[in-house]
Amino acid sequence: MRPVFEWNIGSRTLLLGKRTLIMGVVNVTPDSFSDGGKYFDRDRAVEYSLQLLQDGADIIDVGGESTRPGSHVGAQDGGRASSPVVAGSPDKHPVSETEELGRVIPVITALRQKRPQAVISVDTYKANVARAAIEAGADIVNDISGFRWDAQMLKTLAALKCGCVLMHMRGRPEEWRNLPPVSDILMLVKRELREWVDFAVTKGVKRERLVLDPGFGFGKNFQENYPLLKRFEELHQLRYPLLVGVSRKSFIGRALARDGSDASVGDRLLGTLAAETALIVKGAHIVRTHDVRACSDAIKIADIVAS
Repeated sequence: MRPVFEWNIGSRTLLLGKRTLIMGVVNVTPDSFSDGGKYFDRDRAVEYSLQLLQDGADIIDVGGESTRPGSHVGAQDGGRASSPVVAGSPDKHPVSETEELGRVIPVITALRQKRPQAVISVDTYKANVARAAIEAGADIVNDISGFRWDAQMLKTLAALKCGCVLMHMRGRPEEWRNLPPVSDILMLVKRELREWVDFAVTKGVKRERLVLDPGFGFGKNFQENYPLLKRFEELHQLRYPLLVGVSRKSFIGRALARDGSDASVGDRLLGTLAAETALIVKGAHIVRTHDVRACSDAIKIADIVAS
């Protein structure tokens, strides 16, 4: 039996643990590893969000900056726009605050108008984007940096009183290939998540608003993801709800390799579902996924075991 929590996201409270919730991914970027910019256009992104809700998503997670391996993230420019990005072309620079706002806010605003009861998350590490997104109708801020890259993020989240997802990451995407290996990745993730979440609470972010994500694939090499998957239940010692995102990630492609070649992104669905099911059985409360309909079907069986 996984622990049950009430997640206060400001506008309402979500019950976590009785059944697994699905967070559907909507990438409003030209260079997403999973869809290659397919939903970079606002109208297509909104239409896709509506389809994900119909397919079974409980939360829509809207992101405006790719964090694929090798991408350059984390730069702060005071909101100044950098060079224009053409749909379908990869970002060659950190996405400015202005660019990110222009990508995600129209989608969040339109989705809130079309589906007033939808639960919407914004995937950002920039405090000003987080604030604008919540004001536009989002309920949750999902920060891959663990609230560490923008010095204003914790103060902003405490004031916004929204739902918050704190994710673990080692280094930045452009550094991942050169990070030294870790002998016990689960111990490292658990220790750092505890330190970061305790610090967030001291800065005014309420415990009941927090969900933790161990950050599969984010600064973990192929071999470090597998013990994190195998020993996932140990993260319940942190006493917070847990979100997981393993959808289509490279460590799944490596596990499914044939004839010396990793499985392509498009061939990782079954491996993704197997990993998501294992994590649900081990106590995950929320699954962040690209394949909402397939995940929804898998959850119907996995929840019989987990709940």
